[in-house]
Amino acid sequence: MKLANIDGRAALVVTDTTAVDVHKASDGRFGPDVASLYDDWSAFADWAQQTPTDETISFDATQLGAPSPTPRQILAIGLNYREHAAESGFDAPSALPPVFPKFLSSLSGPVTEVVLPEGGNTDWEVELVAVIGREATQVSEDDAWSYLAGVTVGQDISERVIQLSGPAPQFGLGKSYPGFAPTGPWLVTPDELPDKDDLRLTAVLDGDTVQDGRTGNLIVPVARLISELTKVVTLYPGDLLFTGTPEGVGLGRKPQRFIQAGETLVSTIEGIGELRQHFVAAADASKE
Repeated sequence: MKLANIDGRAALVVTDTTAVDVHKASDGRFGPDVASLYDDWSAFADWAQQTPTDETISFDATQLGAPSPTPRQILAIGLNYREHAAESGFDAPSALPPVFPKFLSSLSGPVTEVVLPEGGNTDWEVELVAVIGREATQVSEDDAWSYLAGVTVGQDISERVIQLSGPAPQFGLGKSYPGFAPTGPWLVTPDELPDKDDLRLTAVLDGDTVQDGRTGNLIVPVARLISELTKVVTLYPGDLLFTGTPEGVGLGRKPQRFIQAGETLVSTIEGIGELRQHFVAAADASKE
């Protein structure tokens, strides 16, 4: 199943440009908003398996919103690929990698225009994002995938100046400017994926492939992340977990490279789809 947020309405994706409106197809039982589906995910998923696909609507990518638009929590994981830890100047974590928040105001859909913060160094981090499907606490690693509604593509866009400013790093703030958490294009359930534990993910900046990795190289894979996190926090339906980025970020390059106004970033994960962010200068955005 592929679940999309089309103009604020829940829809089951049939092709990349057609979908079934959930509220209409279910005679009002589910939807129309996407967020409500996560609170009754098991019943919705059972119903969706039987949904007819003959009455479809057409859409384009600009109509898509975040697949989980109002999570109670957005958790993100740092340094979860060995090569990325090394390029960032850190040792690879031996236990749970660093955990930090991305704030809700940074969340967006898959096709957006992002304003670059003035005086900053804005960087890219393509990531697999896990979407929680039922309340999770003290979850075992073996059961962890059953607590997910599915996965989506995410970009943990990062402004490195404020993120790394002292006396202690400001990870949450540096990664939470407006539009710094694009997600989409839709949620994909694990059964739709070629291998849920080993997916290729890439980031292409203005035609230059800057990241090309596989989720099979995560130091702490998705199931173990959920297990370890739920020893401490409760994860709620609709919550988002950014699982970490592979090597190739601008901060780790020699010379360093950061996103410039006018550039476009395309982030892709196999079996899911792509995000597309176009970046503009703050001065140009203020003129609109």
